[in-house]
Amino acid sequence: MRQATRTNTHPVLKLTVIAMASALAAGALLYAGRAATAVPETAHVAVTAPVAPAAGFADLVERVRPAVVNISTRSTQPVSTRGRGNDHGPSFKRRQGPASRFPTDPQLKEFMHRFFGKRFGDRQQGPMRHLEARSLGSGFIIDDSGLVVTSQHVIDNADEIEVILDDGRSFPVSIRGQDERTDLALLQIESTERFPHLVLGDSDTARVGDWVVAIGNPFGLGGTTTSGIVSARGRNINSGPYLDYIQIDASINRGNSGGPLFNQAGEVIGINTAIYSPNGGSVGIGFAIPVNLVADVIGQLRDSGQVTRAWLGVRIQKVGPDIAESFGLEKPRGALVVQVTPGSPAENSGLLPGDIILAFDGKPIKRMRQLPRLVAATALSSPANLKVWRNGKTLAIVTELKPMADTQPLAAAKDAPAARLGLTLSPLDQAARQRLGADRDGVLIREVAPRSAAARKGLQAGDIILQVGRELVHSPTDVINQVQLAKERDHRSALLLIERNGLERFVAIRLS
Repeated sequence: MRQATRTNTHPVLKLTVIAMASALAAGALLYAGRAATAVPETAHVAVTAPVAPAAGFADLVERVRPAVVNISTRSTQPVSTRGRGNDHGPSFKRRQGPASRFPTDPQLKEFMHRFFGKRFGDRQQGPMRHLEARSLGSGFIIDDSGLVVTSQHVIDNADEIEVILDDGRSFPVSIRGQDERTDLALLQIESTERFPHLVLGDSDTARVGDWVVAIGNPFGLGGTTTSGIVSARGRNINSGPYLDYIQIDASINRGNSGGPLFNQAGEVIGINTAIYSPNGGSVGIGFAIPVNLVADVIGQLRDSGQVTRAWLGVRIQKVGPDIAESFGLEKPRGALVVQVTPGSPAENSGLLPGDIILAFDGKPIKRMRQLPRLVAATALSSPANLKVWRNGKTLAIVTELKPMADTQPLAAAKDAPAARLGLTLSPLDQAARQRLGADRDGVLIREVAPRSAAARKGLQAGDIILQVGRELVHSPTDVINQVQLAKERDHRSALLLIERNGLERFVAIRLS
């Protein structure tokens, strides 16, 4: 199994990516595939008539199930032998902290690396040996040539992959393409057969309360059908800037990852990905990627095997109430530009730090998270129109987007904390510039008063104030004068542009 634990008010609750994996000794296979044999061509799967919940989902399931597959992977990976009580499985005895709880199962280790970074748990654990690891997940066929959609984490680092159809036949597959940013992979069944396939629906039309059906391979049991309703839309589970999730109460578990979520018409509206769980099993809260957010990704993987996204070249942060008030907005909305990358489309179009992007190509930005997704999905061949708030006025800006390189962040989002004054300032002298790697004028924060709002909200000694409001500052006197001016204008907060480790963000400082 692949799982990660996150700390919150319920310390035992876990967010689990629902692929199922097990490290096995040689010869102990969790799932045995069968040799592929030819069968007659099967008609395409496409359900068009809605199925009334009162009548059950049997007709829907009977039609779509042939195009849902189980995915089995095999890999050989090194694992540590230190700290294991025996040779039959990973040790989970130590519970003092995240690093001590890190398991030795190679599939779990890969999962923890994906969520927490490659350095998580990478302490030397003693002599190494190799174990065979099996992973089980789900997928579905999207055209009659045998293209299979699944979750990228299901097949990541696999040495061998095969799909097992509903009738029990198995086929080897090759990887057509994969996209880590959206956790999607496209596989190609290696066969000249024609296969039943599913129809992608419109996930935007799914409403809270609509019936949904999930089919997958939980716990390696094989094709399993569950039903429930859409319990929420637009969920953020901190898996990147490109996705908001459909929350469902249809029971999904480990092994369902990559499987389809159906509406009542038998159309795929989501790809089951994660569960929220205190014990690794379903407690009625699951998450699926809406197909509308990844339809273009699937198409690019099919056509070229890779994904090219548009790039604007800005760092952004949330517009909270303090920030909105400081900029004269009637309510919090949009995405605040903190930093503009030199040579980027944003710089070329005239975007400036302190601009608030209110709309992108006619689509209002109600939440900051909407902007990265809209930019990434924009065609590179056409200009993008931005509605921007600057100096109390609305501006129209046109920009020509560029392809995003792997190392170019589309928009690194940071929440904007509110803070009160509690700072000791000094000029940014040459010694401080060299020590901090600063290449711009500014004012150095020497001390932050203990228990002050600035300390509670994250300002630190060594931070550099670059501007107050719209004015650049070069000395502590500049900062004081601009703050005093904000008070005289009856502003409730002053807006500071802060640099730390080469990254910039705006912070609203309460004046009362």
